[in-house]
Order: sequence, then C-alpha cells, then structure tokens
Amino acid sequence: MILIFLILSVCVVWIDQEIKKIILDGFRYQGDVISIVYILNNGVAFSMFEFLGEWLKWIQLAFVMLLGYGVLASKDLLKNHVLEFALIVGSGASNLYDRFVVGGVVDYVYWHYGFEFAIFNFADVMINLGIAIFILKLLFQKKTPSPSV
Repeated sequence: MILIFLILSVCVVWIDQEIKKIILDGFRYQGDVISIVYILNNGVAFSMFEFLGEWLKWIQLAFVMLLGYGVLASKDLLKNHVLEFALIVGSGASNLYDRFVVGGVVDYVYWHYGFEFAIFNFADVMINLGIAIFILKLLFQKKTPSPSV
C-alpha cells in the first residue's frame, strides 16, 4: 500500500506541475464559462492566511509532513483510504513546492459563469476530490454491529 500511495502522490505532483509549467510559459484562454489566467496566490483557499507571509509555507510544510507521516504510520488508514490520502498529500506537496520555488501557489482556473469563483488549480481540485471521496466512504461504509453482552 505504501508503494501505491507514493506512486499516486508523485503522479498528482507531476500532473499538477506540468500544467503549471504551461501556465508559467504564458498559456492563457478566455472562455464564456472558465478562463485560464495566471495568479500567484500567497494564501490558501480564497487567499486566507495571506497575512502569515513566509510563515505560511513553513506551517504548510509541517502540516503536509505530519499528514504524510500519519497516513504512512497507520496501516489501516492507508489500506482503506490510499487514493484519498494520495490525492490530498500529493496536491499539498505540489502547492507547497510552488511556495518554495515560485514564491506562491500558481492558480489558473477562473470560473466566471453565473457567478465569479475563486481562481484555483488542479491540485486544489484533487484535494477537494480526496476529501469528498473520504467523506463519502465514511458515510456509506457498512457498520459492523457491536457484539451484545
């Protein structure tokens, strides 16, 4: 399971970084529903915690390392939720890489149909997908009845 977790996490980082290279190389698109733009986000979701400045990347590094360690240390958690945590840890690592190398997270997907939404990236989508799968699995897993005394 550890190998699967690591391979999936690395794949998420690789895909996210390849897309971000295209954005950093200047690719842009203006559509009716979404546009591909470039913004350097110095915060987290919706630019929250931007006020932390340089501290944010160190806090995020500690968080990603703790999460990765917790997942790897718990065989049951990894066995039951390898995809979800690979998506979350890989995405967090990729956005963290941006903070150290680019100076902020590279965001580029701008939803503007019907309402204006925050600008986000592939890693952000994968984090949310991992969380959604995790929650759905918890909600729909079969409960084993408690032994009666």
